[in-house]
Amino acid sequence: MPIAKPRLVPVEAVAAQTPAAAARLSAIEWSVVALAERDTVASLREPGRIAAALESLFGLHRPNKLANPRLEVLRRVAVFVWRQRWKVPKSELTAFLAEGFTLDQYELIQASIGKQLSSSRQRGGRS
Repeated sequence: MPIAKPRLVPVEAVAAQTPAAAARLSAIEWSVVALAERDTVASLREPGRIAAALESLFGLHRPNKLANPRLEVLRRVAVFVWRQRWKVPKSELTAFLAEGFTLDQYELIQASIGKQLSSSRQRGGRS
């Protein structure tokens, strides 16, 4: 039986077939990830009655939830990634996947934010 000749495949074609290369976010989704940098983990919690009264009394405001549930889930995950890196609660990751996002997209967000954080540390930004 003759031995088959090896088939050469361009690197670009191999990279395009990998799941990580297929992970993409739309422009509006990237905007949500970028805006989440300003939010804190505390902004994700529902305020209690006393906290809501104090916020009202002193004119404090918290970031509004996004009207689109899919984008709100993305914002929540992005806030955790910005603030706690890999310590995203399982419930948040489950909601992220339930909204149609993939683990590859989650890893893409992690990589993008990680790169941003490390470059800001090198420039002497926040730690």
